[in-house]
Amino acid sequence: MSNIRLFYSKSLSLNLIDKLDKSQSHYVVKVMRLKEKEVFSLFNSTGEWEVKILNITKNIVEFNVTKQLRQKENNKDLWLAFSPIKSNYFNFMIQKATELGVTKFLPIIFERTIVRKVNKERLEKVIIEAAEQSNRIMVPSIADPQKLKSFLSNDMDLIFTDLNTANTKIDLTKLTNKPTCVIIGPEGDFSEQEREEILKFNGVQSVKINENILRSETAVISALSIINYAIN
Repeated sequence: MSNIRLFYSKSLSLNLIDKLDKSQSHYVVKVMRLKEKEVFSLFNSTGEWEVKILNITKNIVEFNVTKQLRQKENNKDLWLAFSPIKSNYFNFMIQKATELGVTKFLPIIFERTIVRKVNKERLEKVIIEAAEQSNRIMVPSIADPQKLKSFLSNDMDLIFTDLNTANTKIDLTKLTNKPTCVIIGPEGDFSEQEREEILKFNGVQSVKINENILRSETAVISALSIINYAIN
């Protein structure tokens, strides 16, 4: 079996016969040069499945699902709340956060947020590609941009990355079965009012992840690595 993994948005089940779309067919046939009767895998929230190429007609791949390789993931929900940043750094941040196990992205427009528009379609493609390459089954979702007040209405355990705290450790006893969400501030940091609102959130933990001031994408990687180490 090849090591090709593709996200498939429709339902998958044993013995299913269906076709890849034009873009994925092009990748399988023209880029990876697979032939009829060769196999690769498709995945979505139901799990990962081995599929065999039945026909290639006009460069469109028809496949048959032959067996299930893995069941769906049961990992703890790990959310990332963040301020949108410039495109190239944004793509990198989303890619690495997907690799590090984020299950939901929540863009927040803070007082000091510079980039205020989010191209969800582009980011969803980055997320899917990162999930394919990192051997994940679940593809993270991305919410519409929202204000801090709306975000704080979520039922979650909140990890607040705060330069102004002396605390450097996560208290695991305070984490529940709710999603664990890490919140990363904008390039100009949180305003004092935003800090106060976040610190009033029930169950929030304020944690300093580094003595240095980090770029947003670096802070995301650092915070998620620390949290993954703590909770796994």
